[in-house]
Amino acid sequence: MASRPASPRPAATPRRLARTYAAVNVGSFRISAMIMGETENGELQVLGSGHRASAGVKRGYVTDMTAAAHAIRDAVERAEKSANTPVRSVWIACAGAGLASHVVAVDIEIGGRRIEDEDVEQLLIQAQDMIQPDGRKVLHAQPAHYTLDGAHGVANPRGLHAERLGVDIHVMLADGAPVRNLTEAVQNAHLEVEAVVAAPLAAGHACLTPEERELGVALVEIGADITNVAVFAGGMLLGLRALPLGSADITDAIASSFGIRRSQAERLKCVAGSAVASPADHRELIPVNGPGDGGESAPAGPLARGADDKNRILRAELVAVVTQQLAVLTGEIGKALKSMGFAGSRAGQVVLTGGGAELAGLADFMQGALGQPVRLGRPPQISGMPEAHHAPGFATLAGLCLYAAEDPIDIRAVGAVRGGSYRVLVRETGLMALLMRLARAVKEYF
Repeated sequence: MASRPASPRPAATPRRLARTYAAVNVGSFRISAMIMGETENGELQVLGSGHRASAGVKRGYVTDMTAAAHAIRDAVERAEKSANTPVRSVWIACAGAGLASHVVAVDIEIGGRRIEDEDVEQLLIQAQDMIQPDGRKVLHAQPAHYTLDGAHGVANPRGLHAERLGVDIHVMLADGAPVRNLTEAVQNAHLEVEAVVAAPLAAGHACLTPEERELGVALVEIGADITNVAVFAGGMLLGLRALPLGSADITDAIASSFGIRRSQAERLKCVAGSAVASPADHRELIPVNGPGDGGESAPAGPLARGADDKNRILRAELVAVVTQQLAVLTGEIGKALKSMGFAGSRAGQVVLTGGGAELAGLADFMQGALGQPVRLGRPPQISGMPEAHHAPGFATLAGLCLYAAEDPIDIRAVGAVRGGSYRVLVRETGLMALLMRLARAVKEYF
């Protein structure tokens, strides 16, 4: 009797998504978008991503509304096509706009009794009155940790006893007009804005461990036109300096030194540039022309300054220009760290991220120049993430999605919804979380 053919094994059922997040990072060099899903059991997976060359943005500011909106729409459409998922609203990062960070400490009398939900809500409502934006936009006002009778590091004080209950609130401010321009550019791309997140916070979510943020770490995000230097300690961002320098300044220095186009200089920097010199550099010739420039044998346009008849330059000369510009940038980073007290005996780990951090040898160069341990910061390898995005240049984008998934509470929303708003602080979901997010969204200004 012939055996019955085996039945085909049923295909694995794809996991249902409980929520979907979309993020857009509007940079001066690149505009990128990512769509991330969260399954019913809390697992995150990247559904799709897309990026394109930036337009209408300079040093973190929107300079051409039409061009910026078109570029944002294009990047999001590429991500939508990749994910096969439409997007209506996005979380966006703000890297410029005069970002500033400070901490507000507030406490109230408890009298030794047990701390209830209402006590925490009263504390956070009282903290709202302590925020003084001075006409600026409040991006975040988040409880970092609580204190009991002056003892720090309490994550959840409910059910504990104390004479006084306190909280440290991390406040992030920005100039209003640049943030409105950024928001309007996204809206002109036919997208709603879920929230504007300070880029250093988003990058920190992707690159720093909770232990690093607690013990103390400096995050240096090198963009095309801006370098953000942020210091974390005690689980929150304590200091921030925005430097009007970035990797594009290295590109411009190469273009100027050799008399070539920016596109050629950018290619040279990425393909052959390095922050560390080697003896072989004095023997290695680098072609200035790329594949679209006619090749080595048929150079397009005039020869680069100091090039041979095939339009090739010594790699040592390229590295010299790169390191000269890096010395300027590193000097400014060192001054920023010192001004925030992250130097000398209080200095610790420095983490480099951003597209500019992908330059070969940069971590070694910075470690020698700053005299502090330096490592590269990359986003975690999330399921579905393209290998190319597991790089410093995509840390802020991935961090935006991780930040959206965590959705930290903002104290300005506490009290806006009746019925125990404190419960949201320990990750409330469903209708209450939706109401809280709606209440927060309508508060464009504090």
